[in-house]
Amino acid sequence: MPLAIFDLDNTLIAGDSDYLWGEFLVAKKLVDAEYFKQKNDEFYQDYENGTLDIFAYLEFSLAPLAEHTKDQLNTLHEEFMLEYIRPIMLPQAQALVDEHKAKGDTLLVITATNRFVTEAIVKSFGIENLLAIEIETKDGRYTGKCEGVPSFKEGKVTRLQQWIEQHKVSLEGAYFYSDSHNDLPLLKMVDHPIAVNPDEQLNEVAIENKWKILDLRS
Repeated sequence: MPLAIFDLDNTLIAGDSDYLWGEFLVAKKLVDAEYFKQKNDEFYQDYENGTLDIFAYLEFSLAPLAEHTKDQLNTLHEEFMLEYIRPIMLPQAQALVDEHKAKGDTLLVITATNRFVTEAIVKSFGIENLLAIEIETKDGRYTGKCEGVPSFKEGKVTRLQQWIEQHKVSLEGAYFYSDSHNDLPLLKMVDHPIAVNPDEQLNEVAIENKWKILDLRS
């Protein structure tokens, strides 16, 4: 049963869930709107440019989670899912997931967004396995700090290798679907790298290496 690995943001959904969670917090007036929006926009541009300092970003993006109980956050997330995420879940992405599931492939999402934001989204696609940014918890609340290796760039490779060893599976015949040049370290590892509505840099690499390019939005 080959692995079918998916990035989440701008791959299975037509947007970035981490960025949109920030927009949601701004809209709900749960953060300093002007400051938070400016920083959220700056970090997202850094991500697109391939210059993101993941630890600086996580210090910023995870901080609001420490301000609320998990029950409060779960209630907010239900609203976030309804208003921001469900409208951008791609039917063609769901069909692709279902196709791999029908073949008996092992499905896995690996994302540079944190588990709190992404877990319910991933489950909505019918995917049980998730590697995401893990958040430290103390006394039943998030501390706002990252735990373990962030699943970003080369960190995705590290986390995947750990997961493969733990679950005693193989990368042989594996697929990886992604939109971003930030995922090139992992794309270069698998037998079937597939660019999904790729950014400009990834598109160039995909064409040069004759990788399959998919459009899940038309």
